[in-house]
Amino acid sequence: MPDTTMLETQTIEAIYEGGVLRPLQTLSGLSEGGKVKITIVQPARSTADDNGTAGAGDRPHPLLKFAGTIDDAEAAELQRIIADEFGKIDYNEW
Repeated sequence: MPDTTMLETQTIEAIYEGGVLRPLQTLSGLSEGGKVKITIVQPARSTADDNGTAGAGDRPHPLLKFAGTIDDAEAAELQRIIADEFGKIDYNEW
């Protein structure tokens, strides 16, 4: 029976070389040959300032660590609940 234990979400940086993504740090909690789901987010391009360091555009968005933490069915259920609850708002109360 396959292991269905849910690992915590990890956000890592990787380099794409020769058709392969190479992580820039050690991946924890993965077994050799284990499958993972990957969401690719390319960092915004920023220009380097005069001393050659990158600008603030290189910092990852603070919500990026939550990307991919729920599956499509859970996302659809959340959208349905939000739509149902907003439908109950009386805009004349405001």
